[in-house]
Amino acid sequence: MVMDRQLPYNGPMIDAHQHFWDPTINYHPWLSGTETIPFRYGDYTPLKRRYFPDDYFRDARGHDVQKTVYVETEWDPKDPVGEVRFISEVAAKYGVPNAVVGQAWLDREDVASVLAGEAAFPLLRSVRHKPGGPASPAEAKTGGRTLMSAEKWRRGYALLEKHQLRFDLQTPWWNLHEAVALAQDFPRTTIILNHTGLPSDRSPEGLGAWRQAMSVFAERPNIAVKISGIGQKGRPWTVADNRWIVLETIALFSPQRVMFGSNFPVDSLCGTYDQIMGGFKEITKGFSEAEKRAMFYGTAARIYDIR
Repeated sequence: MVMDRQLPYNGPMIDAHQHFWDPTINYHPWLSGTETIPFRYGDYTPLKRRYFPDDYFRDARGHDVQKTVYVETEWDPKDPVGEVRFISEVAAKYGVPNAVVGQAWLDREDVASVLAGEAAFPLLRSVRHKPGGPASPAEAKTGGRTLMSAEKWRRGYALLEKHQLRFDLQTPWWNLHEAVALAQDFPRTTIILNHTGLPSDRSPEGLGAWRQAMSVFAERPNIAVKISGIGQKGRPWTVADNRWIVLETIALFSPQRVMFGSNFPVDSLCGTYDQIMGGFKEITKGFSEAEKRAMFYGTAARIYDIR
């Protein structure tokens, strides 16, 4: 890595993790209606509204976002292909997103037809199925496991290679030992870790355990990571709070396997677009221009095959 005194990155960007939705016309169990679910940022009522590219680019003004990666939005699980159809229509009208991560529950009986149906849309590049499992490091130590260790789920995961799909993994760091085994057993499928392994415990012990899990995970060559979704409940997003996590992640994975995502509009609960993406640019300003361009554009373009 080349470190020097330079200005924050000001070039073209690919936002590697963002969402669009309209829960008034498309059913989302967590967004439609008045009921809410437990959420890591607390009350998310402000998200229960239409959020389309015009809203996104208003939030992202001042940043040269040229392309985006849409990640599934917990759309009605009865119709996962419908979400990919919907977002493909959005892309045709607005020019974004430029790659799609669809919803695919890999342990469903119809997973083969779901994957085939979603893969028929040209923008599909990856799928996501949050694997659940232990809710704390202590629970993981007692032997609790996620779906990543379930035979039926892994049979569905094996179908991703047939369609040349990646897998977007959202799980907390204490489950990453299972992801290491998954990466090893399916070496031709790229795993893209969402939200930096969810380092919510900011105590020295919590951050040390997060780093250890991430360091083992980073040893697998078929893995990339999104630095995104690292806001904290009840705290505004700041460079001071997140600098160490960002720099440690880059040190472990290298700029060639790191990409930045806004997680908007979800992370608007923690800060403005400029506070978050501008914060990432401030933290990384000492890297070379080539390294910054990789992290803010090139890695996402390569991993998601954005043309």
